[in-house]
Amino acid sequence: MARLTAVALKAKVAAVAKNPPGKAVRIQDGEGLSLLLPVPPKPKPDETARAQDQGAWTLRYTFDGKRKDMGLGAFPELGLAEARARAAEARTKLRTGTDPQAERAQAKAARIEAAAVDRSFAAIARACIEARAPGWRNAKHAAQWEATMAAHVFPIMGKLPVADVTTEHVLRVLQPLWTRTPETASRVRGRIETVLDYAHARKLRTGDNAARWRGNLAELLPAPRKVRAVAHQPALPWGNVPAFLAALECRKGMAALALRFAILTAARTGEVRGMTWGEVDMAGAVWTVPGKRMKAGKLHRVPLSAAALAVLEAVKVGQPAPGALVFPSPAPRRQTAAPLSDMSLSMLVRGMSCDGLAEGELPRWRDTEGRAAVPHGFRSTFRMWAGETRPEGREVVEAALAHSIRDKVEAAYQRSDLLERRRPLMEAWGTFCTRPAGANVIPLHREAAG
Repeated sequence: MARLTAVALKAKVAAVAKNPPGKAVRIQDGEGLSLLLPVPPKPKPDETARAQDQGAWTLRYTFDGKRKDMGLGAFPELGLAEARARAAEARTKLRTGTDPQAERAQAKAARIEAAAVDRSFAAIARACIEARAPGWRNAKHAAQWEATMAAHVFPIMGKLPVADVTTEHVLRVLQPLWTRTPETASRVRGRIETVLDYAHARKLRTGDNAARWRGNLAELLPAPRKVRAVAHQPALPWGNVPAFLAALECRKGMAALALRFAILTAARTGEVRGMTWGEVDMAGAVWTVPGKRMKAGKLHRVPLSAAALAVLEAVKVGQPAPGALVFPSPAPRRQTAAPLSDMSLSMLVRGMSCDGLAEGELPRWRDTEGRAAVPHGFRSTFRMWAGETRPEGREVVEAALAHSIRDKVEAAYQRSDLLERRRPLMEAWGTFCTRPAGANVIPLHREAAG
């Protein structure tokens, strides 16, 4: 059979996402390689159906008279070319009489066995990372764990038997970092604690966890939040937003449209950059962000104001596929569209703030401390505007920002996402943002009181 092209594969996946058949779908590439799209999950009563855009590459082969399916990696993280390369490597092993699936299982067992024999902190840390990695939503976490361990921990206690790690060893790691980079130090401490808990569960050490904070390191180190004040993202004062949006309208390009939409929806830039047309209900004026792209990991619905819908109308061309990006990166040489980079939005705001200024001049668009505004700071701007001018109340505003409820009791009773109560809030925000710069601002709750 003819091999797939990247364009044909994208079209087939989009077709399945648009009309889910209610069963797993296998897209054949030839020579045993195929993409398996699983049965899409049934939406909960308060959710809308989500587009099926994830799957797994598999290689079907026969070894010793038995048919086997070998997983090659997740889609779309693993592209067509990479999947073919892995399949070709497996076929090479088959031609030499080696079962690639069995070889992979043996290699994993050998690593686990080696970790059991090598009881150094470094070996157990790597085994802990490998054991936890399948549960992490972001594949980068494993690399980040390995990097922080290699940079800060292994040089000091990597060769030490994990059973012999004491609080003094942990302090030797943390003390050089604690006052210089308290956020990194706190993260390293938590990872050491996790590794030692893992070692305890495997019966490789006994006693208390040497990296535990309460009742242990808390008595020896100042609290991280007291070492250095938390530096919040620079946020433009809300009274300046209409003028900023007017200036932004003069900027051309996809980054300017994406930033405008992010400001009007008070969304995180990562949620906007990965947005697809299948998430948008233009008729219902709702954007449904899947949980995999949300910080809290939960599906989030965003009511779209007239101003936000106008941005979508401006970028919409024809009838885009559900899986097509709303704000793709304008790179003509790419075979498939890629999301905008986070840096493209940051550089846009930085340019609007600082381009053409003489040395020593304050940025054009700045916070109350004189720092140049950044894209994420507009969420704080929205929060300040809503708190000072709107009557909806804290719970509605926090729901608009997709903030998790920290109080477990309150969270247990708050089951609604308050979508309809958020509609007038977001419509008012859109109206305010797009009003002529310099127009009088009248706090609504004061007007009602008068």
